[in-house]
Amino acid sequence: MATGKRARSLVGLRDHLETIEQESIYYHFWGGLLRPQFEDYEYHNDFASWAAHTLNDRTIAERLGIIDPTKFGTLDQLRQELVELVDERIDELEVFPWAPRDKQFDFIVSDIVVFTTKKTIGEPEALLSIVPEMSLGSIFYHFIDARRRAPESTDDFTRWLMNYGKRYQDLIDGIMGIDPYLTSLSALRDELTEELSKHFMVNK
Repeated sequence: MATGKRARSLVGLRDHLETIEQESIYYHFWGGLLRPQFEDYEYHNDFASWAAHTLNDRTIAERLGIIDPTKFGTLDQLRQELVELVDERIDELEVFPWAPRDKQFDFIVSDIVVFTTKKTIGEPEALLSIVPEMSLGSIFYHFIDARRRAPESTDDFTRWLMNYGKRYQDLIDGIMGIDPYLTSLSALRDELTEELSKHFMVNK
């Protein structure tokens, strides 16, 4: 959903970043994983991609592109990092590149619509058979978006396994060691499957 806020330069981008809803910042870092047409593997967030391909400013694109949102405790901390990097680049420039009118940066927010699959499991061992069959949307919801919903910023798999005490600590450590950002959802599903396979095959 469009917010109605658009930017044609780094100055405009910075001004909107200071006040835009947190949900928009979240979308522009994570939304690409759910967009089949998003194929910019060089830059993993929309801000960096726009700076590189529309403003042709590879310097700020590189700086924005290496930001890993999982390293920030809150979206406001992530916002502050964005603002500081863009401010730093603005101070370096004497002439500001402008985007064509039809290629402005559009700030977007989105709502996640959740449907039950009516699939349930009662024991952690069942994850080994069900995770490889999960849809990419379900992987996103349970492994990425869950971190935003949980006070302790953990994924749904980890929180469920913690109910069993220390029994699955090795598996929990393996899952928590997966970085969900610099990858695709299908690769993420494969990594989860690999961690499950290593644990349950060894402990048979």
